[in-house]
Amino acid sequence: MQSKADTELVRRQNRGLVLEALRRSGPLARVELGRETGLSPATISAITADLLSENIIETAAIDDRAERPLGRGRPRVALSLNPEAAYVLGVKVSLNAVTLILSDYAGHLRDRTRVPIPTMGPQAVNFVPSLIETIRDFIKTKEIADGQISEIPIAVPGVVDTTTGRLLWSPTIATEVGPVPVPVSEALGIAASMTNDVNMMARALNSRDPVRFSGTFGVIFIAYGVGMGLYVNGQLFSGAFGSGAEFGHANHMPGGALCRCGRRGCVEAYVADYAIYRSVENLPPDAPPADIDPDAETMRRLEERARGGEARVREAYHQAGLALGYGVSRLIALINPSRVAFTGRGVAAFDLMEEGFKIGLREGLVAELSRMTEIEVFSAEDGLVDAGILAGALQRLDRELFAGTDHRPVTPSRPPRQIQPGRVDAPSQ
Repeated sequence: MQSKADTELVRRQNRGLVLEALRRSGPLARVELGRETGLSPATISAITADLLSENIIETAAIDDRAERPLGRGRPRVALSLNPEAAYVLGVKVSLNAVTLILSDYAGHLRDRTRVPIPTMGPQAVNFVPSLIETIRDFIKTKEIADGQISEIPIAVPGVVDTTTGRLLWSPTIATEVGPVPVPVSEALGIAASMTNDVNMMARALNSRDPVRFSGTFGVIFIAYGVGMGLYVNGQLFSGAFGSGAEFGHANHMPGGALCRCGRRGCVEAYVADYAIYRSVENLPPDAPPADIDPDAETMRRLEERARGGEARVREAYHQAGLALGYGVSRLIALINPSRVAFTGRGVAAFDLMEEGFKIGLREGLVAELSRMTEIEVFSAEDGLVDAGILAGALQRLDRELFAGTDHRPVTPSRPPRQIQPGRVDAPSQ
């Protein structure tokens, strides 16, 4: 029995390797699959024959990357994932709206639809029933067959308890909505999960560039709030209850400015849009963040004033940089990440924060340690959350569903539908 179990485990691992290679680099000829996975030609032949018979993969036209034999003879057949093997429906929650993001198994984006649903105020108690009906209507409208959607991953801004599916705190959705993934799953008969949206940014970076963004790294989001997605030893970190890596709500100044979370002195209370605007306008440090909501144009004008030399505005950005620098110094001291990336609308002003950031980093950390971590600043990229939601779910399908042989039957691929160009896990341009 032990020998049989070991054989099944190896087989599952090898099938997972083949599927992951096709997702990462496909279409591929069998010989290329062998090089990508390190598996023998005999093992590759056996696995791909099974996957073809199960309709999980399909033959594909040879493109310029696929190999052709030297001299005469038929070209080798390239293999790719069957787009119709499964679908994933991601849900991104924002203020009073959700965005539904549909992907096929091959990673093609099939649809993205934004639907207004109250997330704050008296009507927020109806959020979960409204979300269920919205998803049900979407599936019906898109004529997706029963069982074709394998997972519904939900991303929300805020702190999520993954053990109960409850939202502990969020700047955009009331906690009174109660548990989300379990009612969604029970109503629709589809597995559902919920996580912090910044975690999905980290997932997207790992999926797009697994060489640079692997091991231990963090991505810090700066805009209306401050959040962090964190990988530790190659795994997305979420803490024992799903609320780990709350970088923005770590304390920077005990008893300091009021944060959106209700506590005082958080990193976010000095770095987020509302915090900088509050400082520039000389509003009291306990002015409620909910009453301060500067839009992108307001923040752009503040940045212009700072670059124009206005001392009070420059000081606000300097203090924001200090808070970031001290926060990142603690992060580096604790987990020694290979890199920390910044993204979000707020990075447009990173040059204004940079001097303060370097001071905070230098004063908060031994210089030798800080030099071991590479700091990167990306342009604001809204697509990171979308890509991360879908990439994580597709990887789970590879490893947990189709890597086994006891999955549900997959119907043969139908003629391709009209799809939007691009892959959800394709490298950013």
